Amino acid sequence: MFISNAYAQGAGGQAAGGEFFQIGFLVVLFGLFYFIAIRPQRKRQKEHQAMVGALSKGDEVITSSGILGKITGLDDNYITLQVASNVNLKFQRVHINAVLPKGTLKSVGAE
Repeated sequence: MFISNAYAQGAGGQAAGGEFFQIGFLVVLFGLFYFIAIRPQRKRQKEHQAMVGALSKGDEVITSSGILGKITGLDDNYITLQVASNVNLKFQRVHINAVLPKGTLKSVGAE
């Protein structure tokens, strides 16, 4: 009695061109994501692979865990680092973080 009946209103049509806007928005969003996330990561990955491929005996390096050492042996997948006199450790090549300038180990007192 006091409450009137509510009836659903007929659905209105969508504006023309709305689906093209959505597709365009998704393309722009993917392009932005590519240039912000994917491209820089691939560039860093290529640089790291080039650095690891160029390692040679006698290079002073730092590992991803922070260990400093001089390369005394190389293999396809592994390197041997001399971290102290008569102390050699074996690491996978991919865990080398950076190649240090010659003489770095002497200047920090690690040799």
